[in-house]
Amino acid sequence: MVRRRILLARGRDNQRIETLLVDLAQKHLENFEDHWRPMLERAGAEDKFWDWVVKKRISLSSDNFESYAIEHEGMTQGLMAIETQWHRSQIDRRNRIVYVQAIASAPWNRKVIQARPKLRGVGTALLLFARQRSWELGYEGRVGLHALPGAESFYDDQNMADYGPDPERENLTYFEYGRFQR
Repeated sequence: MVRRRILLARGRDNQRIETLLVDLAQKHLENFEDHWRPMLERAGAEDKFWDWVVKKRISLSSDNFESYAIEHEGMTQGLMAIETQWHRSQIDRRNRIVYVQAIASAPWNRKVIQARPKLRGVGTALLLFARQRSWELGYEGRVGLHALPGAESFYDDQNMADYGPDPERENLTYFEYGRFQR
C-alpha cells in the first residue's frame, strides 16, 4: 500500500501544499466520473474518455500493472497507471522501463482549462514517482510513455527524450527518460 507525502504549489500564491500519493481507490474513480469528466468534456480534453475503472481493474488483476492517485482535501488531483515488466527502452532494448499507460491532472489544475490552476506540479510529481518506481524495480529511473498531442510540450518541458511519432501507437509521440544519474 502506497502512501507518500508530495509537496505541490498552490496556484494562487505558489505556497507549498502537502498532498498524498496513494493507491488508486474507489473514491478517486468517483471523483473522476463526478467532477473531472464533466469539466474535461466541456473543455474538449483529449483524455475525457479514458476509463479509469478499467485501468484500476487491470491493476488489481495483474502484478505488473499499478495505479495511483494524488489527493488533497478529499479530492483527487492526479491519476496515473503504469506497467512495470513488459516494456523495453527505446534507447537500449536490453533495459526495462516503467511504462506510463496514462497520466492525468485534474481539470482545475491544467492551465489550458483554468487560467490559474488550483495546484501546480501534479503531472511532474506523478512522473517523478514513476521514476522512483523504476529505481525500486532496478530499472535505473527509466520511464517511457506515448503522449497525447496536447501534452507533448509538457514532456518536452520535463526533459524527456522525444523519439517522434510511433506508427504502432496511433502515431502518438514516444517520450522516454533514460538512465537517471543519482
